[in-house]
Amino acid sequence: MRGYAVIDVETTGLRPSWHDRVVEIGVVHLSPNGDMTAEWTTLVNPERDLGPQHIHGITSADVRHAPAFSAVAGTLVTLLKDRVPVAHNLRFDWDFLRSEFERLGAFLPYADGVCTMRESAHHLPGPPRTLAGCCEMAGIALGDHHEALSDARAAAGLLRHFLRAGGGPWSADPTLTWPDLPVTEAALARRGVAARRNVHFLGRLVDRLPRAVAKAEADTYLALLDRALLDHRISASEADSLVDLAGRLDLSRADVDRLHNDYLAALARTARADGAVTPEERHELDLVADLLHLPRARVDVLLASTAAPEEVRDRFRLRPGDLVVFTGEMDGGRDYWEERARQASMVPHGNITRKVRLLVAADPDSLSGKARKAREYGIPIVTPESFERILTAGKTGRP
Repeated sequence: MRGYAVIDVETTGLRPSWHDRVVEIGVVHLSPNGDMTAEWTTLVNPERDLGPQHIHGITSADVRHAPAFSAVAGTLVTLLKDRVPVAHNLRFDWDFLRSEFERLGAFLPYADGVCTMRESAHHLPGPPRTLAGCCEMAGIALGDHHEALSDARAAAGLLRHFLRAGGGPWSADPTLTWPDLPVTEAALARRGVAARRNVHFLGRLVDRLPRAVAKAEADTYLALLDRALLDHRISASEADSLVDLAGRLDLSRADVDRLHNDYLAALARTARADGAVTPEERHELDLVADLLHLPRARVDVLLASTAAPEEVRDRFRLRPGDLVVFTGEMDGGRDYWEERARQASMVPHGNITRKVRLLVAADPDSLSGKARKAREYGIPIVTPESFERILTAGKTGRP
């Protein structure tokens, strides 16, 4: 016997039959006597929104460069084959894996494994159903709950506890037929990879002497920058889009630096156009300078400028009757935010079309179909908090 394969999956929801997908997999190998011999984990790009991110804590910024399930399916077969599958609520994890394999036209067999949730009834006094509760009762450390590898390690600890208490041993069914899938060299992804790769997008541009940028090119880049900064942040997806557009427009790092200075200058002119710069306007100018890697001292220079006012570029504004779409699981629920839109004379809309003015997403890097189409159409994507700020700014007339 090769031993046990303890698994845990994090998912976009509770039912694969409702198109929920796997977003993270953790596997821990144990020997027949319960010694850990290996472990493996990766995030998985579900090619849709991530569902209850407040539970699993996975960000779209991390997942967008993770492998699809098809890229790791062959490796997963080698990790599971001829081992006893183990999980806390095994049916849940196994059903999700079977559903993912079925999407590839492959059949993952029903394996007779060990469910540590059910087995705990035989070895723990009146145990709860939850992994955390069983681990606490058995004296097993549970690290980052709802992280696949951490939960797989905890379930492995429960299995060792049961083996030492006289449970098992369990053996694999040698008659099972496993899918024959190629093992690919997919680049695995872990949580936090986006933060570790968080090099400012300017650092990814070609560094060469500036050139004369045509007005059409400048307007095209600044329009995208305006959409990106609408929610006072630059998401990972927006950073990628800015780098891609700069490349297609043949803009160098120096060209983009100059355009960023022009953009900040336009904001400063807008702020001092009425003769008074409010603390809120100054805060926004400082924030934009930080996001564009410009020194805050530049804001002081621009606000003190006595140069003749130039034409101020129109900034994004919501108007009564504008269509607004919502996606993702938001604090307060989607109904609350749709009602906020109605109160501001906006029209909540179910799907993205070219007439939609704004997409409000729980995660601005969302992988949902709505978010993908919004990026394709050039529709700004903001968080609910930023949407609230835009509505408030609309009442006051301030940016």
